[in-house]
Amino acid sequence: MAAAFVPAYIGLGSNLDDPVRQIRSALEALGRVRHSRLVASSALYQNPPMGPQQQPEFVNAVAGVLTRLSPEELLAEMQSIELAQGRRRDGPRWGPRTLDLDLLLYGDRCLQSASLTVPHPGLADRPFVLLPLLELAPGLRLPDGTLLARLAAAAGDGGLVRVEH
Repeated sequence: MAAAFVPAYIGLGSNLDDPVRQIRSALEALGRVRHSRLVASSALYQNPPMGPQQQPEFVNAVAGVLTRLSPEELLAEMQSIELAQGRRRDGPRWGPRTLDLDLLLYGDRCLQSASLTVPHPGLADRPFVLLPLLELAPGLRLPDGTLLARLAAAAGDGGLVRVEH
């Protein structure tokens, strides 16, 4: 376990079983993660699916946490939350799901292992992550020094519609 609190950002997405409720429940669960504190959450945004188009639209958000857990420990907690909310991993890639939690950033760390890559490898190409993250951290720089605002401007809005805060 890390000694000091590390800021981390988590992407949340759902398009099954009342997605707004799924995101709210996941945010509550993130607030109960051991050795961590939920400190911020973005508005909820609806957007077209990234993968197969024959599925409901997604609701997405980003959460900011302070954690003393290692990236791998935090990932394990996130996967437990997904499982508790009915996440199944036997469908098509980018298919419908009750809940998807992605560790987007963990402090200024860069990490690549069999189970985890941080910063999240799709971060720069996903308006449904960039815009909610920009809402929480407008001056954020990625570990490589890239300004988040620059990535968000280049990505556009991706069809996002704000659902609620």
